[in-house]
Amino acid sequence: MRAIPIPVDVTKLQITCVKAPKPRLVSKDTGEIKRDKDGNVMYELTLLFEDESSRMELVKVSTTPEPQINVGDEVVPVGLLGYVWETGGRWGISYRAQAFIPAGAGRTAAGQ
Repeated sequence: MRAIPIPVDVTKLQITCVKAPKPRLVSKDTGEIKRDKDGNVMYELTLLFEDESSRMELVKVSTTPEPQINVGDEVVPVGLLGYVWETGGRWGISYRAQAFIPAGAGRTAAGQ
């Protein structure tokens, strides 16, 4: 299955960091750290997405370089993309953002 990036509109979401950034692992068994195509360490954040109807979902988002975000910070992911994946009969959606800005910095930058 070819991974086609799907842009995610975050303009109507409130997004809060619930788990600080940490290096993303390729394998828990070996401890190998995942790197992007340029060799940079990929970081993973766990975020709480809440929509206008107060529905909430925890979402893991990858990025590089390491974002300066703390637990409890409200953020806006810039350039958030979703990728559908399938392996061994299982499937899901992985997410990657170009960067994160503080929620108060203006939501218009998220639509870029």
